[in-house]
Amino acid sequence: MKLVRYGRPGAEKPGLVDVDGTLRDLTKVVDDITPDLLTQTSLRRLRAVKTAKLPIVRGRPRLGCPLAGIGKMVCIGLNYTDHAEEVGMALPKEPTVFIKAPSAVCGPDDPTVRPRGGVKLDYECELAAVIGRDARNVDEGEALGHVIGYCIVNDVSERAFQMEHGGTTTKGKSADTFGPVGPWLVTADEVGDPQALELWTTVNGERRQRGTTAKMIFTVASLVAYVSRFMSLRTGDLISTGTPAGVGHGFKPPRYLQPGDVVELGITGLGTQHHRIVEAK
Repeated sequence: MKLVRYGRPGAEKPGLVDVDGTLRDLTKVVDDITPDLLTQTSLRRLRAVKTAKLPIVRGRPRLGCPLAGIGKMVCIGLNYTDHAEEVGMALPKEPTVFIKAPSAVCGPDDPTVRPRGGVKLDYECELAAVIGRDARNVDEGEALGHVIGYCIVNDVSERAFQMEHGGTTTKGKSADTFGPVGPWLVTADEVGDPQALELWTTVNGERRQRGTTAKMIFTVASLVAYVSRFMSLRTGDLISTGTPAGVGHGFKPPRYLQPGDVVELGITGLGTQHHRIVEAK
């Protein structure tokens, strides 16, 4: 299934995208797409609904983050071999982990706001695993059993905030609009092998990123197991699994985003995102 939330910010309604790509309304079936819905039992009930009888949503409404009430977004840095190469860093022996503030989360087509003082804005197309069953100290062989689905995250970054102001990575990753999620939350059964997906990003129509999750240094399963050693993963948490080569910071000289730029990104079977860069008011 492809689960969505649509409507104006703060008033999104639940929906799903059917096999023909049509947006259907779910408000008579569920109140919202929340972590409570991400159990096998709840999803089984949802799958039993006759999709063809659900109301069609007309027009092209705004899509919001497809999951309300995300607990935390755990992000992984430097997790693709080609990305490590482009920034001239050795492959990590263990995953690099940081947190993106929940206030950064926004819709898949919302504008990206360059914050005041931001001069090195960047994009990162990433596969995010959505936790559907609480995980703590899980074995790698059982880890994917705790993943209910996947979605796209654009790990928007302000490199000056990230690298030139001391402290941790989080401060360069957490401004408002720095966490677009969606357009869909796609259930794991529909995605299949998470290590066989293509990722891409364009800026103003120019291809910047083209990668594959097969080049991850640490697989989705190993990341779920690893992170669960250090913190409890709760239903509705996301693990954003890193980005392939082609980020603006990796070019020589760097090619950072400017107001007016249009960023598009996508992952096999998970849809696309579209963002215009705007200056903070």
